[in-house]
Amino acid sequence: MTGARISTLRLAGVTRSFGGHQALRGLDLEISGGEFVALLGPSGCGKSTALNCLAGLLPLTGGGIFLDGERIDQLAPERRGFGMVFQNYALFPHMTVRNNVGFGLKMAKVPKAEAAERVTRALDMVQLAAHAHKRPGQLSGGQQQRVAIARAIVLEPRLVLMDEPLSNLDAALRLEMRAEIRRLHQRLGLTTVYVTHDQEEALSLADRLVVLRDGRTQQIGTPEEVYSRPANRYVASFMGYRTLLDATVTGTRGPHVVVDIAGSPLVGLDRDGVAAGGRVTAAIRPEDLDAVTGDAPPDGTSGTSGTSGTPGLPATVEVVEYHGRELAVQARLTDGRRVHFRTRKRLAPDESVRLVAPADRVLVFATDDGDGQPNDLGKRPSRGPGAGDGPAPEQSAPEAGEPGSRDPRNPADAPADEGAKEPSEKSREARDIPKQVAT
Repeated sequence: MTGARISTLRLAGVTRSFGGHQALRGLDLEISGGEFVALLGPSGCGKSTALNCLAGLLPLTGGGIFLDGERIDQLAPERRGFGMVFQNYALFPHMTVRNNVGFGLKMAKVPKAEAAERVTRALDMVQLAAHAHKRPGQLSGGQQQRVAIARAIVLEPRLVLMDEPLSNLDAALRLEMRAEIRRLHQRLGLTTVYVTHDQEEALSLADRLVVLRDGRTQQIGTPEEVYSRPANRYVASFMGYRTLLDATVTGTRGPHVVVDIAGSPLVGLDRDGVAAGGRVTAAIRPEDLDAVTGDAPPDGTSGTSGTSGTPGLPATVEVVEYHGRELAVQARLTDGRRVHFRTRKRLAPDESVRLVAPADRVLVFATDDGDGQPNDLGKRPSRGPGAGDGPAPEQSAPEAGEPGSRDPRNPADAPADEGAKEPSEKSREARDIPKQVAT
């Protein structure tokens, strides 16, 4: 079961505004056939708006969408040949599983014999053949999501769009369905655009990630690139660098810089070409910080200074959480700032430790102004070794949240009457949906 394979899908300066609010600002992205791309970011970043623009549920304010060189953003949704999987499944409760899966084929007037064969194949792929006679209310959440996926792939779409399809499932079902989606993608060679706010989900599923903030692209790259080499402080914080410490640069060591944190030196990798005296942020993952107690060497190192060549940051343990083989610890530096790390050492609250980290695992960014754009204070005239890989995002003031994840085609999700109140982003999105898809 394979649809017409696309060559490239290109979004050129795609912009979407709701009144005076720009929910999506000049998104440029090229997707190759068979690629799995995840749009990643918190609520309000523009990811669902981008997906709805792709689907044809929202008209563009600016830019264009091109499929194999042909402009498609002015086509009606049903003429684009895309399949969509919604967050809330959007199944017909009075229909059986088989009829739900075959509904799109029926609307497309596919011959009955061919439709029946395609539905059977789709149900086999999602392992629901034994439940074909049941109605959605008789299925678990994971099974209902499988029905929604089968309904999308049975159409043999050129592109599959998934809008946070796992967010309503419990943790165990999310893991199971994650593997199921990846298996189907590999088996069918589907071109997929997937929206999520879950970093782990995006890392495990996607070939490439697009990290968004306030409608602007912050970084595009493979999971390894975004995880290991975040383009700026915002991406770092979103991808698991939980400890973010404002600091001042006191010196440079080739691609590394020495920063002062609470009166103690720390060596990190320069990501923005910072200069001595510059205001910066040091970003560190919990698993990259190591606690040294007494005269004991840090784990995996040969001396008390670790690999950074510094004596470490003095800290006091505050909270210890048991996570099986290791502990998750929150500690307080001498200036009161909190840091987070993981360790196999048996620590207790109020215990004194020194925290060290490999220099290449401490990322040093020029301090931004709250929008992912570094300020110019303390930056070198030209980018030095270890500078960030991604383009610097444009500066903008923080915006309100993006239109939410309601399915505009589902009457049950229509926004409630707000009376004389200012219409919400969600209601503006629903209002702007082309009438031909509100069925």
